[in-house]
Amino acid sequence: MKKIIIYFISIILSSCVVKAQENIYPAPKQTAPFIITNATVHIGNGQVLPNASVEVKDGKIIQVGTGITAAAAEKAIDASGKQVYPGLILSVTNLGLVEVPSVRASNDLTEIGEIDPSIRSIVAYNTDSKVTNTLRPNGILLANIVPQGGLISGSSSVVQLDAWNWEDAAYKMDNAMNFYMPSLLPRPARLAAFFGTPQTDPIKEGLEKIDEIKSFFREAKAYLASPAHEETNIKFNAVKGLFDNSQKLFVHANTVKQMLLAIDFVKEFHFSVVIVGGADSWQIADLLKQNGIAVILTQPHTLPILEDDDIEQPYKTPAMLQKAGVLFAITDVDGETRGRNLAFNAGTAAAYGLTKEQALQSITINAAKILGVADKTGTLEVGKDANLFISTGDALDMRTNIITAAFIQGRQISLDNKQKQLFEKYKYKYGLK
Repeated sequence: MKKIIIYFISIILSSCVVKAQENIYPAPKQTAPFIITNATVHIGNGQVLPNASVEVKDGKIIQVGTGITAAAAEKAIDASGKQVYPGLILSVTNLGLVEVPSVRASNDLTEIGEIDPSIRSIVAYNTDSKVTNTLRPNGILLANIVPQGGLISGSSSVVQLDAWNWEDAAYKMDNAMNFYMPSLLPRPARLAAFFGTPQTDPIKEGLEKIDEIKSFFREAKAYLASPAHEETNIKFNAVKGLFDNSQKLFVHANTVKQMLLAIDFVKEFHFSVVIVGGADSWQIADLLKQNGIAVILTQPHTLPILEDDDIEQPYKTPAMLQKAGVLFAITDVDGETRGRNLAFNAGTAAAYGLTKEQALQSITINAAKILGVADKTGTLEVGKDANLFISTGDALDMRTNIITAAFIQGRQISLDNKQKQLFEKYKYKYGLK
């Protein structure tokens, strides 16, 4: 009886934590053209325009520059002394798949099985997540939703962060297949003794799993090359995009050994590979460049992998990749910040070798290129979606990153969230209004 009571209590609690804030809802489609004037405009490609304007109509940027005469604009937003930026892109996240990590009922991140390419993160994406409302006030307007579990965990999709449901949110579906490379790191024998498990060779086991994945792709290639099949293989069909390069293979790897094995997938299958993690990518930057492999650095604010590495190496890695000509993006997968520190991770990279505009590119146009949406977003250029925000100061500096307005496809979105509402509530309670 006690277990049943606990079970029902957990259901009630989980239903409380996954609900959205009922008074925060998506903005309607843009109907009236508007123009942002007198701003310092960061295009996102390295160019900065002082005292410039951005005009938006039907969700698209129709003019950007200085000396613009906005005949079509019905509304003008004076951004004197402020900065205008492209919307930031969270290139790897579990947003909408995990609400409260400790509440199992609010998690839909993993599936059972080692090889699950047919799993699609987009259909599990929860647009009512409260976490989303904490990202938009920091300028994060798009995100790539990535599943986990097993070796091949399924496809990720890009979403925009102001939607009623996952169909509305979808910006680019199934853009990448996710492969979690085995660690290939030896475990001390004392750990096996402590847990009472038999001594195994993790490197041998890891290499066997990689061979298993290669065999799967070889079989899939043969299956897809055949014009007709007696039975449909869902898993093989799910990786078709890898072979025609309409889909990328995101290899989650951090060590040099893992990344060298990822290069093998490029050489054998000619996949378009992206390294996710890439902690030691600086060691083989030239090799990554030669093989056309991009990198998503998942967590710059961390310790290096090896004890002998420079303690500041994670901060310096972006500049080293930039120097080598490797296409890279920066993201934030910290379980505490849940993506909110994206801009500040890039700001740290700017303090360790990147210019401010190069750091901005790592969370805008570079991320858009890697995710396959650079034709629609990532920079403030004519013809692209009007995904942008206005900040009172430098968006990469947490002291001056104060977002006053944000737009997704020309729609001015709400920047409210539960934390802001509580702040106002208790200001009122204690007479601090």
